Amino acid sequence: MKSKYSLAAVLCLTCLFATLRGANQPPPARSPVAPGTPVLTPVGMKAGELHGAPGLNPPVNAEGDFLVGPDYVPAPEQTPVDGVPKGRVESFTMNSADSKLYPGITKVPPGGPDNYTPPDLTHVTIYPKPYTRTVTVYIPAGYVAGTPVPVIVVQDGPDKNLPVVLDNLIAQHRVPAMVAVMLQNGGGDAQGSERGLEYDTMSGRYADFVETEVFPLVAKNYGVTISPDPEARAAMGISSGGVAAFTMAWYRPELYRRVITFSGTYVNQASPFNPDTPHGGWEYHEHLIPQSPPKAIRLWLQVGDRDLLNPNSLRDGMHDWVEANNRMATVLKAKGYHYQYVFCLNAVHGDWHAKAQLLPEALEWVWQGYGAK
Repeated sequence: MKSKYSLAAVLCLTCLFATLRGANQPPPARSPVAPGTPVLTPVGMKAGELHGAPGLNPPVNAEGDFLVGPDYVPAPEQTPVDGVPKGRVESFTMNSADSKLYPGITKVPPGGPDNYTPPDLTHVTIYPKPYTRTVTVYIPAGYVAGTPVPVIVVQDGPDKNLPVVLDNLIAQHRVPAMVAVMLQNGGGDAQGSERGLEYDTMSGRYADFVETEVFPLVAKNYGVTISPDPEARAAMGISSGGVAAFTMAWYRPELYRRVITFSGTYVNQASPFNPDTPHGGWEYHEHLIPQSPPKAIRLWLQVGDRDLLNPNSLRDGMHDWVEANNRMATVLKAKGYHYQYVFCLNAVHGDWHAKAQLLPEALEWVWQGYGAK
């Protein structure tokens, strides 16, 4: 049965949600919608009917567009349960000097302030900067060393709640037993930073880094054998870590097929600038998905009604996180992708209240169909 919280299209933000936020929570200014952009509006619904009870999530077997909130309840799977087998959590450190793909960069000039912003975000001068990163690994209870196992790669790790959630979901047979590889980024943010290079680059480079430099250390240190089956691999992230997760699947679909993004940075934040994809993550819904045959990617994505609008010095109309995620839902639906889009009322960028409610549902949804063959 079709849920009453499913939207025929997604959202008309500037007018509708001003009412739902309340007078003491004004909506942020929004960049103008580009000519020709599909207008996303709810059909046959009144504003008061769009949200559900606190803690209500979309059906785990449903696809399409859904509204939740404005009040959030941490999912019960976030709490350890007596008697549930507990996986173990390990960690190790990687040094930039040992990396062939990411030797370390920064946009901050020598002696410059940490909050330095380059005057030209399209062509940023970069400087070498070494880093160390911690890789945190969750290994499920009962794992036998050397056995091929599914994996979820998490950006901006570690996610401290994920091991508990996985313990509970695995014990309830709602997801397969899997390893979680949670990587810290290499530092900084946005154009010209190491994090920006890793996460906002439109290429398969980051997926190659995980495959050739991270997974071998996981195997060496803990006897973990990551399954080579792309259906047994997921990627997850928040913000630029989210678009990095999608990029792993888009450019390396032979390696990844399942993706979860919270407040995904599907905006113009390419780092470095690439004339083949000049608008960075905005290219996904502007050109790449609409103009490409559908790929075998299963995507769960989320955004909040008070998510980021960051026009910065580019003033390009392509830095509205809400519009970008709405557009992603539109093109995914048009191309027939398996996706679930969750729009969160009264939620900010990477909202941890919303994530605490939604993470177990997102994991269960994205792993639907695994092992069906």
